[in-house]
Amino acid sequence: MGRFSVMTLTDAAAKRVSEIVATRDSALGIRVGIKKGGCAGMEYMIDLVTEAKAGDDVVEKDGAKVFVAPEAVLYLLGTQMDFEVTKLRTGFVFNNPNQTSACGCGESVELTPAKPEMLASASS
Repeated sequence: MGRFSVMTLTDAAAKRVSEIVATRDSALGIRVGIKKGGCAGMEYMIDLVTEAKAGDDVVEKDGAKVFVAPEAVLYLLGTQMDFEVTKLRTGFVFNNPNQTSACGCGESVELTPAKPEMLASASS
């Protein structure tokens, strides 16, 4: 039975993660998590990783590593992480099937955790 990935990375996201890591001494990758906040209730968090934490899931593409905080797994299951540059913003974008709404500014989201059986079916 193979291990599944909690989320996927686009080529653009993998390239940007690699660029970030290349400019930081001792960086292994970035960590994605979820925190309560914002007008819609939750916000994505991105931090630099210099040391892996127990329980982290690791998503890797083309050498770029994204560590997923254990408490965020059910909120991020099935998510595609992308990186985009537009006239209005530059940053990571999360195409998340668990997102039920977002605020007008796009900085916070409402997420519903994936059902545990989705986790079981993703790993089989």
